[in-house]
Amino acid sequence: MFVIYSEEITPRLAYTAHLIFAQILQQDLEFTTSLADFKKAKGPKLNYSFTRYGDEFYIKPHRILFCRSLIHLNYQSVWYEGEKYFFESSADSALPFDPLAAAFYLVSRYEEYLEEERGRHNRYPAKNSILAKYDLLKKPVVNIWARLLASKLKDKYPEMTFPEPKFSFLSTIDVDNAWAIKNKGFLRSSAAFAKTLLKRDWQDAKMRCNVLLSNGTDSFDTYDYLDSIFQGNEDKVYYFFLLGDYARYDKSIPHRNKNFTKLIKQTAEKYTVGMHPSFASSMKKGKKKLYKEKKRMEEIVGATIEKSRQHFLRLQLPKTYRRLQKIGVTEDFTMGYASSTGFRAGICTPYYFYDLKKEQTTNLRITPFQVMDVTLRDYLGLTPEEAWKEIEQLMQEVRKVGGTFVGVWHNETVNDLGHWKGYRQVFEKMNKTGFEWANE
Repeated sequence: MFVIYSEEITPRLAYTAHLIFAQILQQDLEFTTSLADFKKAKGPKLNYSFTRYGDEFYIKPHRILFCRSLIHLNYQSVWYEGEKYFFESSADSALPFDPLAAAFYLVSRYEEYLEEERGRHNRYPAKNSILAKYDLLKKPVVNIWARLLASKLKDKYPEMTFPEPKFSFLSTIDVDNAWAIKNKGFLRSSAAFAKTLLKRDWQDAKMRCNVLLSNGTDSFDTYDYLDSIFQGNEDKVYYFFLLGDYARYDKSIPHRNKNFTKLIKQTAEKYTVGMHPSFASSMKKGKKKLYKEKKRMEEIVGATIEKSRQHFLRLQLPKTYRRLQKIGVTEDFTMGYASSTGFRAGICTPYYFYDLKKEQTTNLRITPFQVMDVTLRDYLGLTPEEAWKEIEQLMQEVRKVGGTFVGVWHNETVNDLGHWKGYRQVFEKMNKTGFEWANE
């Protein structure tokens, strides 16, 4: 049993200690506010208080874990063994920074509650993150800090044992638009064809005719190809389907289309499926839309839907997560940036959402992702070779700490056509490597 002493065991402290020591380092925890009991404890223990009493493992805490409100914090950066950290601690602490405070700040997304600036589609800008400013966005620092604590504790208490890092991999596909041309309905198909004729794009017009007459392949119809890549690893693949009504940013196939419902059903027979809440559902009056989209998905697959990822990665805290919890979603996969690769919450381990406004741990599990196809090509402008190098580097970071690597791709981006030429090979390398490492 690993004993943690503090003058007060706040919800923030309990949440963070469980994340670091119980979830990541897999230790049995016991908390105490009794100094006498702490001093009598014989095994491994941590003094997380403002006074050091002996030769116990000691970290002087930053006050963030003892606050009960959202305030702008003063965090000092500090260098330790060639790496930069923040939330400086004391000279007599085991570490010159407080890893619990720093971890809580990141995983709770504290900074996003206070940031007034919003980027495109009302999303929190990656460039404003403390990790971006400290050049740490490409590092799973929370996991790294946990391993650092394990090393220090092992030195102090040799009897402690910690599990070896175990890499996990999850390949996810967002289906925003199941087909490029097929199954759009007469009006949408006619409008698209007329637009092509007005542009005098005869090649596109011919291609559309061939697809509609079943003489050609729809460029978004990559499902057989995806099956071939995922064969034997179906348990490590999730699909998220958009079932919102047609709108400016939601251009999915009508949810009643028989071919679309057939596709979803067939996919659900092989893989885990989740909902992909529409852009419109994340707007002010989107609560009913969100509920309606979940019901549509459940009626199609004949099962309860518990997993979700926001379309356009529109995430507003705590509103988005509270809405998802109210409709029965228990796991969300939105935690990542559109404009940058890396670790938005500084962590590569699934964890539970802490509601800073209510000051409580929730049952909503957050699974962060590290890389998205659109980020690599459209936001960063990487060539396929550069994209693979970026992915491989991030995968190595996750592998070193035993986290879960999650990639986000779309059915249309693996077609090896147009500006996505060459990215199919990137997708294949990511999956081949991820499956091999996860199956070791």
